[in-house]
Amino acid sequence: MIEVSHLTKKYGQKIAVNDVSFTIPDGEIVGFLGPNGAGKSTTMNILTGYLSPTSGTASFNGFDIYDNANECKKQIGYLPEQPPVYFDMTVKDYLDFVYDLKKCDQKRNEHLAEIMEVVKIKDVYNRIIGNLSKGYKQRVGLAQALIGNPSVLILDEPTVGLDPKEIIEIRSLIKRLGKSRTVILSSHILPEVQAVCERLLVIADGKLVADGTPNDLSNDSTIAHRLSIRVAGPASDVKKLIKSINGIRYCEETTKIESDAHDFIIESEPNIDVRRMLFNELAKKNWPLLSSKPLDATLEDAFIRLVDSPNNKVGGKKR
Repeated sequence: MIEVSHLTKKYGQKIAVNDVSFTIPDGEIVGFLGPNGAGKSTTMNILTGYLSPTSGTASFNGFDIYDNANECKKQIGYLPEQPPVYFDMTVKDYLDFVYDLKKCDQKRNEHLAEIMEVVKIKDVYNRIIGNLSKGYKQRVGLAQALIGNPSVLILDEPTVGLDPKEIIEIRSLIKRLGKSRTVILSSHILPEVQAVCERLLVIADGKLVADGTPNDLSNDSTIAHRLSIRVAGPASDVKKLIKSINGIRYCEETTKIESDAHDFIIESEPNIDVRRMLFNELAKKNWPLLSSKPLDATLEDAFIRLVDSPNNKVGGKKR
């Protein structure tokens, strides 16, 4: 169980993390999202003990990260964005070094062999880390995070710089690891967190602005309605008319499939159904509405709306 309560971090007058609170039960894979400068990395560094908060607390299974730092760190495996590996060491020497550094009390050979099997690095065990591919370096970074069998994994951009095949492999590995431990995953790749995570925390301007499942955030009723429509009429005039309709916030022409018709994507204000108004106004101009279909809101839509307008909070647990 991870419990974060009223966490705040200030740098002079700058508030990097502002009164953030959340709880993560055992065995959950949680995505931690936010734009650059939102306070994401600061929060993760506080959770791992690298930074101290200005106020508030963070605890792991009842142990406060600062009152019981050593006990907490035994429960945490951390993979920063740049894997903390030594390029001039072999994989074997590096894992032995981390094992000693963590004062691990499990049987060395059996424990390291099990980890290497999990992250699939047995075939590079005796190779120099600096000569490995980016994907293998990432796997070695994951291996060091798993030494000591921590109950919590904190992963910061674990697939950055990897090729598509490596990304799929690391995602699958994270899902497997999440079956027996709690995982906090920070990533800018929204399809990645949607594919891997059961729950999302979104931070913007240092504040937690959403907490819910990917579907909660994508399908929340506060997200504006979007429609794809086809209209027979002059494109520029149709677009001008559509944009003048009360409640429509966005209109853009997309394609021209038929010689005398044009396709548009339109977006309405939250909780406003513009379909009847749209039909009536187009009918007045004798511009037939040939088709209309709703477009599902995406996680990207929700994310952009949240970080652009932090006061518009959505999600399973409103803040």
